[in-house]
Amino acid sequence: MGDLALRASADPCVSDLPGVIILGLENAIGLTVVRELGERGVPVHGIARSPSAIAIASRHCRTWSIRPSGPAAGWLPGLIAETGARAILAIGETDLIELSALPPIIGECHLLVPRAETLAKVIDKLSTLEVAAGLGLSVPQTWQPRAGEDFAARAASLRYPLVAKWANPPRVMPLLEQGELEWLKTEYVHGPEELVALLARYAPIGHWPLIQQYCRGVGLGQMLYMDNGVATLRFQHRRLHEWPPEGGVSTLCRAEPLGDHQAQMALSEDLLRALGWQGQAMVEYRHDRESGEYWLMEVNGRFWGSLPLAWHCGAHFAWEAYRRAVLDQKDAPPSPRQDICARYIVPETKRLLRILFAPQRIADPFFRRRPFPDLLGFVGGFLNPRARYYVFSWSDPRPFLRDMMQIVRKAARRGRR
Repeated sequence: MGDLALRASADPCVSDLPGVIILGLENAIGLTVVRELGERGVPVHGIARSPSAIAIASRHCRTWSIRPSGPAAGWLPGLIAETGARAILAIGETDLIELSALPPIIGECHLLVPRAETLAKVIDKLSTLEVAAGLGLSVPQTWQPRAGEDFAARAASLRYPLVAKWANPPRVMPLLEQGELEWLKTEYVHGPEELVALLARYAPIGHWPLIQQYCRGVGLGQMLYMDNGVATLRFQHRRLHEWPPEGGVSTLCRAEPLGDHQAQMALSEDLLRALGWQGQAMVEYRHDRESGEYWLMEVNGRFWGSLPLAWHCGAHFAWEAYRRAVLDQKDAPPSPRQDICARYIVPETKRLLRILFAPQRIADPFFRRRPFPDLLGFVGGFLNPRARYYVFSWSDPRPFLRDMMQIVRKAARRGRR
Protein backbone atom coordinates (compact mmCIF):
# COMPACT_ATOMS: atom_id res chain seq x y z
CA MET A 1 0.00 0.00 0.00
CA GLY A 2 2.89 2.37 -0.64
CA ASP A 3 3.31 4.65 2.37
CA LEU A 4 0.90 2.45 4.31
CA ALA A 5 3.12 -0.64 4.17
CA LEU A 6 2.93 -2.20 7.62
CA ARG A 7 6.18 -2.77 9.47
CA ALA A 8 6.41 -5.24 12.33
CA SER A 9 7.69 -3.74 15.57
CA ALA A 10 6.88 -6.31 18.24
CA ASP A 11 6.98 -10.09 18.13
CA PRO A 12 3.69 -11.42 16.69
CA CYS A 13 1.30 -12.92 19.20
CA VAL A 14 -2.27 -14.16 19.19
CA SER A 15 -4.97 -11.94 20.67
CA ASP A 16 -8.73 -12.22 20.70
CA LEU A 17 -9.11 -8.47 21.17
CA PRO A 18 -9.80 -6.17 18.20
CA GLY A 19 -6.92 -3.95 17.15
CA VAL A 20 -6.44 -0.21 17.60
CA ILE A 21 -4.69 2.45 15.52
CA ILE A 22 -2.78 5.17 17.38
CA LEU A 23 -1.75 8.38 15.60
CA GLY A 24 1.31 9.94 17.20
CA LEU A 25 4.24 7.86 18.46
CA GLU A 26 6.78 10.62 18.93
CA ASN A 27 6.55 11.41 22.64
CA ALA A 28 5.97 9.95 26.09
CA ILE A 29 2.21 10.46 25.77
CA GLY A 30 1.92 8.28 22.67
CA LEU A 31 4.27 5.73 24.22
CA THR A 32 2.05 5.52 27.31
CA VAL A 33 -1.09 4.91 25.24
CA VAL A 34 0.73 2.18 23.31
CA ARG A 35 1.86 0.53 26.54
CA GLU A 36 -1.50 0.86 28.26
CA LEU A 37 -3.38 -0.91 25.49
CA GLY A 38 -0.63 -3.28 24.38
CA GLU A 39 -0.01 -4.71 27.83
CA ARG A 40 -3.70 -5.70 27.97
CA GLY A 41 -3.34 -7.67 24.76
CA VAL A 42 -4.81 -5.13 22.35
CA PRO A 43 -3.01 -5.34 18.96
CA VAL A 44 -1.59 -1.84 18.44
CA HIS A 45 -0.78 -0.37 15.05
CA GLY A 46 1.06 2.93 15.34
CA ILE A 47 1.27 5.72 12.79
CA ALA A 48 4.45 7.75 13.08
CA ARG A 49 5.82 10.78 11.28
CA SER A 50 9.36 9.38 11.48
CA PRO A 51 10.89 5.90 11.87
CA SER A 52 12.81 7.27 14.87
CA ALA A 53 9.62 7.75 16.96
CA ILE A 54 10.26 6.31 20.43
CA ALA A 55 6.98 4.37 20.74
CA ILE A 56 7.87 2.26 17.69
CA ALA A 57 10.56 0.66 19.86
CA SER A 58 8.01 -0.50 22.43
CA ARG A 59 7.34 -4.21 22.60
CA HIS A 60 3.65 -3.31 22.79
CA CYS A 61 3.59 -1.69 19.34
CA ARG A 62 2.69 -4.67 17.13
CA THR A 63 3.00 -2.97 13.73
CA TRP A 64 3.56 0.55 12.47
CA SER A 65 3.62 2.69 9.35
CA ILE A 66 4.79 6.12 8.33
CA ARG A 67 2.00 8.65 8.11
CA PRO A 68 1.16 9.25 4.44
CA SER A 69 0.92 12.73 3.01
CA GLY A 70 -2.48 14.23 2.41
CA PRO A 71 -5.69 14.33 4.45
CA ALA A 72 -6.47 11.37 6.69
CA ALA A 73 -9.83 10.93 4.95
CA GLY A 74 -7.90 9.77 1.87
CA TRP A 75 -5.77 7.04 3.45
CA LEU A 76 -7.37 6.15 6.78
CA PRO A 77 -10.19 3.91 5.45
CA GLY A 78 -7.65 1.76 3.61
CA LEU A 79 -5.52 1.37 6.73
CA ILE A 80 -8.58 0.44 8.77
CA ALA A 81 -9.44 -2.25 6.23
CA GLU A 82 -5.89 -3.61 6.14
CA THR A 83 -5.39 -3.74 9.91
CA GLY A 84 -8.94 -4.68 10.88
CA ALA A 85 -8.77 -2.04 13.63
CA ARG A 86 -11.91 -1.36 15.62
CA ALA A 87 -10.76 1.86 17.28
CA ILE A 88 -8.59 4.90 16.55
CA LEU A 89 -6.95 7.18 19.12
CA ALA A 90 -4.94 10.33 18.40
CA ILE A 91 -2.34 12.10 20.54
CA GLY A 92 -1.79 15.51 18.95
CA GLU A 93 -4.25 18.36 18.73
CA THR A 94 -3.82 18.70 14.96
CA ASP A 95 -4.77 15.05 14.45
CA LEU A 96 -7.74 15.42 16.79
CA ILE A 97 -9.03 18.38 14.80
CA GLU A 98 -8.72 16.49 11.53
CA LEU A 99 -10.32 13.29 12.82
CA SER A 100 -13.12 15.16 14.60
CA ALA A 101 -14.51 16.17 11.20
CA LEU A 102 -14.75 12.55 10.02
CA PRO A 103 -17.66 10.22 10.81
CA PRO A 104 -17.53 8.85 14.38
CA ILE A 105 -17.54 5.30 12.99
CA ILE A 106 -15.92 4.12 9.75
CA GLY A 107 -17.14 0.59 9.00
CA GLU A 108 -16.81 -1.06 12.40
CA CYS A 109 -13.99 1.21 13.56
CA HIS A 110 -14.74 3.79 16.28
CA LEU A 111 -12.93 7.12 16.01
CA LEU A 112 -12.42 7.81 19.72
CA VAL A 113 -12.02 11.55 19.37
CA PRO A 114 -14.35 14.41 20.35
CA ARG A 115 -16.68 15.85 17.76
CA ALA A 116 -15.60 19.01 15.96
CA GLU A 117 -17.99 21.47 17.61
CA THR A 118 -17.19 20.29 21.14
CA LEU A 119 -13.45 20.20 20.48
CA ALA A 120 -13.54 23.75 19.13
CA LYS A 121 -15.05 24.99 22.43
CA VAL A 122 -12.23 23.44 24.44
CA ILE A 123 -9.41 24.54 22.14
CA ASP A 124 -10.69 28.13 22.35
CA LYS A 125 -9.60 29.05 25.89
CA LEU A 126 -11.77 32.17 25.98
CA SER A 127 -14.89 30.13 25.18
CA THR A 128 -14.02 27.62 27.91
CA LEU A 129 -13.50 30.38 30.47
CA GLU A 130 -16.88 31.92 29.64
CA VAL A 131 -18.68 28.61 30.20
CA ALA A 132 -16.73 28.00 33.42
CA ALA A 133 -17.54 31.45 34.81
CA GLY A 134 -21.22 30.79 34.21
CA LEU A 135 -20.95 27.67 36.38
CA GLY A 136 -19.31 29.53 39.25
CA LEU A 137 -15.70 28.42 38.73
CA SER A 138 -13.00 30.99 39.49
CA VAL A 139 -11.43 32.20 36.26
CA PRO A 140 -8.59 34.71 35.91
CA GLN A 141 -9.39 38.17 34.61
CA THR A 142 -8.76 38.00 30.89
CA TRP A 143 -8.44 40.52 28.09
CA GLN A 144 -8.43 39.58 24.41
CA PRO A 145 -6.84 42.50 22.52
CA ARG A 146 -8.59 43.45 19.28
CA ALA A 147 -7.60 45.62 16.33
CA GLY A 148 -8.47 49.27 16.85
CA GLU A 149 -8.21 49.28 20.66
CA ASP A 150 -6.00 51.73 22.51
CA PHE A 151 -3.45 49.20 23.76
CA ALA A 152 -1.38 51.78 25.66
CA ALA A 153 -4.37 53.03 27.64
CA ARG A 154 -5.53 49.51 28.46
CA ALA A 155 -2.01 48.45 29.45
CA ALA A 156 -1.77 51.39 31.85
CA SER A 157 -4.99 50.31 33.60
CA LEU A 158 -4.00 46.70 34.35
CA ARG A 159 -2.42 45.15 37.43
CA TYR A 160 0.85 43.29 36.98
CA PRO A 161 2.35 40.73 36.56
CA LEU A 162 0.31 39.28 33.70
CA VAL A 163 0.56 36.20 31.53
CA ALA A 164 0.14 36.16 27.74
CA LYS A 165 -1.14 32.95 26.12
CA TRP A 166 -2.89 32.16 22.87
CA ALA A 167 -6.63 31.49 22.98
CA ASN A 168 -6.57 29.10 20.02
CA PRO A 169 -3.05 27.76 19.36
CA PRO A 170 -3.81 25.59 16.27
CA ARG A 171 -5.44 28.55 14.51
CA VAL A 172 -2.63 31.01 15.20
CA MET A 173 0.40 28.78 14.64
CA PRO A 174 0.28 29.01 10.79
CA LEU A 175 -0.08 32.79 11.04
CA LEU A 176 2.95 33.03 13.31
CA GLU A 177 4.95 30.88 10.91
CA GLN A 178 3.97 33.05 7.94
CA GLY A 179 4.97 36.14 9.90
CA GLU A 180 8.27 34.51 10.96
CA LEU A 181 7.28 34.91 14.60
CA GLU A 182 8.22 32.44 17.32
CA TRP A 183 5.50 30.34 18.93
CA LEU A 184 5.60 30.93 22.69
CA LYS A 185 3.17 29.02 24.88
CA THR A 186 3.27 31.61 27.67
CA GLU A 187 4.99 34.94 28.31
CA TYR A 188 5.20 36.86 31.57
CA VAL A 189 4.64 40.61 31.48
CA HIS A 190 5.84 42.84 34.31
CA GLY A 191 4.70 46.34 33.31
CA PRO A 192 2.80 48.51 30.78
CA GLU A 193 5.76 49.22 28.51
CA GLU A 194 6.59 45.55 28.30
CA LEU A 195 2.97 44.72 27.43
CA VAL A 196 2.77 47.38 24.71
CA ALA A 197 5.99 46.04 23.17
CA LEU A 198 4.64 42.47 23.25
CA LEU A 199 1.41 43.50 21.52
CA ALA A 200 3.35 45.49 18.90
CA ARG A 201 5.32 42.36 18.04
CA TYR A 202 2.14 40.63 16.84
CA ALA A 203 0.62 43.62 15.02
CA PRO A 204 1.86 42.40 11.59
CA ILE A 205 -0.39 39.31 11.76
CA GLY A 206 -3.37 41.13 13.29
CA HIS A 207 -3.81 38.58 16.09
CA TRP A 208 -2.85 38.91 19.75
CA PRO A 209 -2.61 36.50 22.69
CA LEU A 210 -4.94 36.56 25.66
CA ILE A 211 -3.66 38.80 28.45
CA GLN A 212 -4.47 37.11 31.72
CA GLN A 213 -4.19 37.78 35.43
CA TYR A 214 -1.23 35.99 37.00
CA CYS A 215 -2.51 33.36 39.42
CA ARG A 216 -0.27 32.20 42.22
CA GLY A 217 -0.24 28.60 43.35
CA VAL A 218 0.74 25.16 42.11
CA GLY A 219 -0.65 23.20 39.20
CA LEU A 220 -3.51 20.82 39.95
CA GLY A 221 -4.76 18.58 37.19
CA GLN A 222 -8.09 16.77 37.49
CA MET A 223 -8.55 14.06 34.86
CA LEU A 224 -11.93 12.60 34.02
CA TYR A 225 -13.35 10.22 31.47
CA MET A 226 -16.84 11.39 30.50
CA ASP A 227 -19.43 9.02 29.08
CA ASN A 228 -22.83 10.52 28.28
CA GLY A 229 -22.43 13.29 30.83
CA VAL A 230 -21.10 11.14 33.68
CA ALA A 231 -17.49 10.74 34.85
CA THR A 232 -16.66 7.03 34.87
CA LEU A 233 -12.96 7.41 35.76
CA ARG A 234 -11.28 10.10 37.87
CA PHE A 235 -7.69 10.84 38.75
CA GLN A 236 -5.83 13.91 39.92
CA HIS A 237 -2.27 15.03 40.38
CA ARG A 238 -0.20 17.94 41.60
CA ARG A 239 2.53 19.43 39.44
CA LEU A 240 5.70 19.71 41.49
CA HIS A 241 8.12 20.75 38.71
CA GLU A 242 7.70 22.06 35.17
CA TRP A 243 9.89 22.84 32.19
CA PRO A 244 10.53 25.66 31.75
CA PRO A 245 10.52 26.25 35.52
CA GLU A 246 7.97 29.06 35.36
CA GLY A 247 5.35 26.87 33.69
CA GLY A 248 5.13 24.39 30.85
CA VAL A 249 5.50 20.63 30.57
CA SER A 250 5.14 18.73 33.83
CA THR A 251 8.47 17.12 34.71
CA LEU A 252 7.71 15.87 38.23
CA CYS A 253 4.17 15.20 39.38
CA ARG A 254 2.52 13.35 42.22
CA ALA A 255 -0.84 11.64 42.52
CA GLU A 256 -3.33 13.37 44.80
CA PRO A 257 -5.80 11.32 46.90
CA LEU A 258 -9.29 11.41 45.41
CA GLY A 259 -10.57 12.34 48.85
CA ASP A 260 -8.92 15.76 48.41
CA HIS A 261 -10.41 18.57 46.29
CA GLN A 262 -13.76 16.75 46.04
CA ALA A 263 -15.83 19.91 45.60
CA GLN A 264 -13.51 21.06 42.82
CA MET A 265 -13.69 17.64 41.14
CA ALA A 266 -17.47 17.99 41.11
CA LEU A 267 -17.11 21.40 39.43
CA SER A 268 -14.73 19.91 36.87
CA GLU A 269 -17.32 17.29 36.03
CA ASP A 270 -20.01 20.00 35.78
CA LEU A 271 -17.79 21.94 33.37
CA LEU A 272 -17.15 18.99 31.07
CA ARG A 273 -20.85 18.13 31.13
CA ALA A 274 -21.75 21.72 30.19
CA LEU A 275 -19.26 21.56 27.31
CA GLY A 276 -20.89 18.34 26.08
CA TRP A 277 -17.56 16.56 26.42
CA GLN A 278 -17.24 12.86 25.61
CA GLY A 279 -14.04 10.97 26.46
CA GLN A 280 -10.93 11.88 28.42
CA ALA A 281 -9.96 15.40 29.43
CA MET A 282 -7.85 17.17 32.04
CA VAL A 283 -9.20 20.25 33.80
CA GLU A 284 -6.16 22.26 34.87
CA TYR A 285 -6.06 24.70 37.79
CA ARG A 286 -3.69 26.86 39.74
CA HIS A 287 -4.38 26.04 43.38
CA ASP A 288 -3.35 28.59 45.99
CA ARG A 289 -3.18 26.58 49.19
CA GLU A 290 -2.97 29.70 51.37
CA SER A 291 -6.24 31.18 50.13
CA GLY A 292 -7.86 27.89 49.11
CA GLU A 293 -8.62 29.35 45.66
CA TYR A 294 -8.72 27.24 42.50
CA TRP A 295 -8.12 29.27 39.31
CA LEU A 296 -9.11 27.52 36.09
CA MET A 297 -6.32 27.61 33.52
CA GLU A 298 -7.69 25.47 30.71
CA VAL A 299 -9.35 22.23 29.71
CA ASN A 300 -6.92 19.91 27.94
CA GLY A 301 -9.04 17.93 25.51
CA ARG A 302 -6.30 15.58 24.40
CA PHE A 303 -4.14 13.06 26.23
CA TRP A 304 -2.04 15.23 28.53
CA GLY A 305 1.69 15.35 29.27
CA SER A 306 1.47 13.71 32.71
CA LEU A 307 -0.47 10.70 31.38
CA PRO A 308 2.44 8.36 32.36
CA LEU A 309 1.69 9.06 36.04
CA ALA A 310 -1.96 8.06 35.56
CA TRP A 311 -0.82 4.86 33.81
CA HIS A 312 1.59 3.94 36.59
CA CYS A 313 -1.20 4.50 39.13
CA GLY A 314 -3.67 2.31 37.24
CA ALA A 315 -5.90 5.13 35.95
CA HIS A 316 -6.06 3.88 32.36
CA PHE A 317 -7.87 6.43 30.24
CA ALA A 318 -7.05 4.94 26.82
CA TRP A 319 -8.27 1.53 28.00
CA GLU A 320 -11.43 3.15 29.40
CA ALA A 321 -12.16 4.65 25.98
CA TYR A 322 -11.40 1.40 24.15
CA ARG A 323 -13.29 -1.00 26.42
CA ARG A 324 -16.43 1.14 26.55
CA ALA A 325 -16.62 1.69 22.79
CA VAL A 326 -15.28 -1.60 21.42
CA LEU A 327 -15.99 -4.18 24.14
CA ASP A 328 -19.15 -2.50 25.49
CA GLN A 329 -17.88 -2.89 29.05
CA LYS A 330 -19.72 -0.52 31.40
CA ASP A 331 -18.54 -1.73 34.82
CA ALA A 332 -16.61 0.65 37.08
CA PRO A 333 -12.81 0.55 36.69
CA PRO A 334 -10.55 -0.27 39.66
CA SER A 335 -9.57 2.60 41.96
CA PRO A 336 -6.13 4.00 41.02
CA ARG A 337 -3.15 4.17 43.34
CA GLN A 338 -2.59 7.50 45.02
CA ASP A 339 0.98 7.19 46.33
CA ILE A 340 3.11 7.40 43.15
CA CYS A 341 5.12 10.21 41.58
CA ALA A 342 6.47 10.31 38.04
CA ARG A 343 9.55 12.01 36.57
CA TYR A 344 10.27 13.17 33.02
CA ILE A 345 14.02 12.93 33.33
CA VAL A 346 15.34 14.83 30.30
CA PRO A 347 13.33 18.05 30.82
CA GLU A 348 13.65 17.61 34.60
CA THR A 349 17.44 17.70 34.11
CA LYS A 350 17.12 20.85 31.96
CA ARG A 351 15.08 22.45 34.73
CA LEU A 352 17.75 21.71 37.32
CA LEU A 353 20.52 23.08 35.11
CA ARG A 354 18.61 26.32 34.56
CA ILE A 355 18.02 26.75 38.30
CA LEU A 356 21.68 26.12 39.05
CA PHE A 357 23.39 27.97 36.22
CA ALA A 358 20.93 30.33 34.48
CA PRO A 359 18.38 31.53 37.06
CA GLN A 360 18.14 34.91 35.33
CA ARG A 361 16.27 33.22 32.49
CA ILE A 362 13.37 32.17 34.76
CA ALA A 363 10.57 34.59 33.91
CA ASP A 364 8.14 33.90 36.75
CA PRO A 365 8.57 36.74 39.28
CA PHE A 366 7.34 34.50 42.11
CA PHE A 367 9.42 31.43 41.31
CA ARG A 368 11.31 30.21 44.38
CA ARG A 369 14.85 29.22 43.44
CA ARG A 370 16.25 26.68 45.91
CA PRO A 371 19.47 25.35 44.34
CA PHE A 372 20.58 22.97 47.08
CA PRO A 373 17.14 21.43 47.87
CA ASP A 374 16.43 21.04 44.15
CA LEU A 375 19.78 19.33 43.55
CA LEU A 376 19.26 17.06 46.55
CA GLY A 377 15.73 16.21 45.46
CA PHE A 378 16.87 15.43 41.92
CA VAL A 379 19.52 12.96 43.07
CA GLY A 380 17.43 11.51 45.87
CA GLY A 381 14.53 10.92 43.51
CA PHE A 382 16.37 7.97 41.97
CA LEU A 383 16.24 6.23 45.35
CA ASN A 384 12.54 6.84 45.92
CA PRO A 385 10.72 3.46 45.75
CA ARG A 386 7.50 5.22 44.74
CA ALA A 387 9.06 7.09 41.83
CA ARG A 388 8.25 6.07 38.27
CA TYR A 389 9.33 7.50 34.92
CA TYR A 390 7.66 8.90 31.83
CA VAL A 391 9.75 6.91 29.35
CA PHE A 392 11.85 4.36 31.22
CA SER A 393 10.26 1.03 32.15
CA TRP A 394 12.02 -2.14 33.28
CA SER A 395 9.49 -4.25 31.39
CA ASP A 396 9.80 -2.17 28.19
CA PRO A 397 13.29 -0.60 28.07
CA ARG A 398 13.81 -0.12 24.33
CA PRO A 399 12.01 3.25 24.01
CA PHE A 400 14.27 4.70 26.71
CA LEU A 401 17.38 3.38 24.99
CA ARG A 402 16.22 4.85 21.68
CA ASP A 403 15.49 8.18 23.35
CA MET A 404 18.97 8.29 24.91
CA MET A 405 20.66 7.42 21.62
CA GLN A 406 18.81 10.24 19.87
CA ILE A 407 19.89 12.70 22.55
CA VAL A 408 23.53 11.61 22.14
CA ARG A 409 23.33 11.98 18.35
CA LYS A 410 21.83 15.47 18.63
CA ALA A 411 24.56 16.52 21.05
CA ALA A 412 27.23 15.14 18.71
CA ARG A 413 25.78 17.05 15.75
CA ARG A 414 25.75 20.30 17.72
CA GLY A 415 29.34 19.66 18.77
CA ARG A 416 30.47 19.36 15.13
CA ARG A 417 28.94 22.71 14.11
